[in-house]
Amino acid sequence: MARVDVIMPQMGESIAEGTVSRWLKKVGDNVKRDEPIFEISTDKVDAEIPSPSAGVLMEILVGEGMTVAVNTVVARLETDAAAAAAAPAPSAPVPAEAANSIAPTAVAAVAPVAASAAAPSSASPAVPAMAPGSLEERLRTKSSPLVRKMAAEHGVEIGGLSGTGVAGRVTRRDLDAFLANRPAAAAAAPAGASMYAPAGTDTHGPLPTPWPGDVVEPMSKIRKLTSDHMATARRVAAHVTTFWEIDLTRVARLRQGMRHAFEAQSGQKLTYMPFILQAVSAQLKRHPVLNAAVAGTDIIYRKQVNLGIAVALEPAGLIVPVLKRADELSLTGLTRGVNDLAARARGKKLSPSDVQDATFTISNPGTFGSITGTPIIPVGTTAILCLGAIEKRPKVMTGPDGEDTIAIRTCCYFSLSFDHKVVDGADADRFMGDLKKALESVSESTV
Repeated sequence: MARVDVIMPQMGESIAEGTVSRWLKKVGDNVKRDEPIFEISTDKVDAEIPSPSAGVLMEILVGEGMTVAVNTVVARLETDAAAAAAAPAPSAPVPAEAANSIAPTAVAAVAPVAASAAAPSSASPAVPAMAPGSLEERLRTKSSPLVRKMAAEHGVEIGGLSGTGVAGRVTRRDLDAFLANRPAAAAAAPAGASMYAPAGTDTHGPLPTPWPGDVVEPMSKIRKLTSDHMATARRVAAHVTTFWEIDLTRVARLRQGMRHAFEAQSGQKLTYMPFILQAVSAQLKRHPVLNAAVAGTDIIYRKQVNLGIAVALEPAGLIVPVLKRADELSLTGLTRGVNDLAARARGKKLSPSDVQDATFTISNPGTFGSITGTPIIPVGTTAILCLGAIEKRPKVMTGPDGEDTIAIRTCCYFSLSFDHKVVDGADADRFMGDLKKALESVSESTV
């Protein structure tokens, strides 16, 4: 007889928590290994999570609608079906309001649901000094990744706060209360605060109120999480965007000439995207600062080229599955990889590993007709490329005899948003210049 913990997976490097949106199995149900057992929502993905083992679902520890930290135990399986048959009646899922009172062995890293807990009326007091490395210190400072990140951004030492969570852990509610009540003189202005607003002023301004006839709908969980994540991403990177027009006429002709044979051989539709991914991958090898991450005062230069590809979901939402080691894939491999990730994203069949470890991201709003855009750089990377609509335009071309003529060319506006903390404008423009040259000189021998 053995019990297996089912945990909240980490659906991305920057994701600290997830929400159980729906249980697909109930207590007492038999489950097969890799059979979907529950659905989760994060700011990056809405996905079904497979069972880690075959067995019987014995306990559900986190109810639908609850938000908990990654690696929290959300359920337990009994792998001995005979023993499970004799188990006591199942208990009801824990309500969201009880998130902070769950036994430590069940959810040692539970993150409280913001909507269900009112902030304390005063700041958390300082706590007595603790022996370095003591059990008390380790418990207190081992808060959720989200809380630790917030504390670091605001210059707060977690060990100096009194936590209300399990084993004295500092929760997000504790940290929010401390930040709201500490003296203005001692509070450093958080990164991203408005330079025009007085200290202590809410940079979002007063909340709007609905007018007669307006429709008011609460944000969905994935929308709230996306909102928080985008605000964080915008705050931690010094965003700058450079814009380039790239002539894709040679790519268009090459694609047209090989598409029938390619599609007959591979069974995959050949679009412009694989040509662009191939060129981007090659240039990221030549310009490693665009394929990097910032860790405090260190820069991590990634050896792998893992391309995040933004995929729009219906009826609403956005997800960024990751094409791993894209620089090692052929045109056929890139096509298969992109099509597979897009199909599984729309079918909610992505696994946690499918949305992790992006080193560079590509967004393609051009499919909706957008000319260009200035996307937000995902946390943990230094740049994101935006592709506008690919369309024919009249261009002035210089012929072999030096005479200028007007020709019809297939063009696209590319924009690169980069983190100016570590990427200089010259670095970004050299990358884009080389990318432009590669795409405008592409040939059958280079793909």
